[in-house]
Amino acid sequence: MLWLRSALYMAGWALNTVLCAIGCMLALPLPYSVRYRVISYWCWFAIWWLEVTCGLKGRVIGQENLPANAAVVMSKHQSAFETMALQTLLPLTVWVVKRELLWIPFFGWGMWSLRPIALDRSHPHEASRQLVRQGKERLAKGAWIVVFPEGTRVQAGQRGHYKYGGARVACKAGVPVVPVAVNAGEFWPRNSFLKYPGEITISIGPPISTIGKHSDQVGREVETWIETEMERISGVGPCWPTTRKSTDTHGNALAG
Repeated sequence: MLWLRSALYMAGWALNTVLCAIGCMLALPLPYSVRYRVISYWCWFAIWWLEVTCGLKGRVIGQENLPANAAVVMSKHQSAFETMALQTLLPLTVWVVKRELLWIPFFGWGMWSLRPIALDRSHPHEASRQLVRQGKERLAKGAWIVVFPEGTRVQAGQRGHYKYGGARVACKAGVPVVPVAVNAGEFWPRNSFLKYPGEITISIGPPISTIGKHSDQVGREVETWIETEMERISGVGPCWPTTRKSTDTHGNALAG
């Protein structure tokens, strides 16, 4: 039954991806806001369909911590869930992604239409300069920058190597960093086809000021908050690698 429900989810996800990608391509001559609404719909549908087919939903803790103006979001990354969820939580989002993602048929095409900051990670110095330059431009236009500081998805219970490019952008632009912890990998493991029923927690931390700070200091503060919060919200899902359980908290439903 778990396999069947996961297959049903992927079938709906794939169809929705193709239709929304075509919609984005057709909307290229139209204002950017139109394409953005199409992709936002794709995310809302994917999250709703995940709950319908797999019994997996999300809740949000700390949404009130999001500042009124655009900031840099640095988030834990364990599955595809948070990429969709953050898109629905933020008013206008620009993603920092590896350039290769734009080459994926339909999915990559739709992402390309949203003007992401697509980095060539084989040239790290140029990628760093591009991130700061384009990040400042997007922030000045009111877009939130979303960065996964570990660079890729990590398994539940593991900790990747944090990079502080997002903190560097925030310091250069004079905006705060919003740290985000998420335990999605306990229900939707990294690179797994199976999605397990349950409730994913997305915890949004208080904004971390960049005023008068070096990017390394800000990055360390972000890393400390995320990993400390991960200790608190982890250990509740079927794919957690130990028997440890976290303390229950109250949150807001993400959808439905």
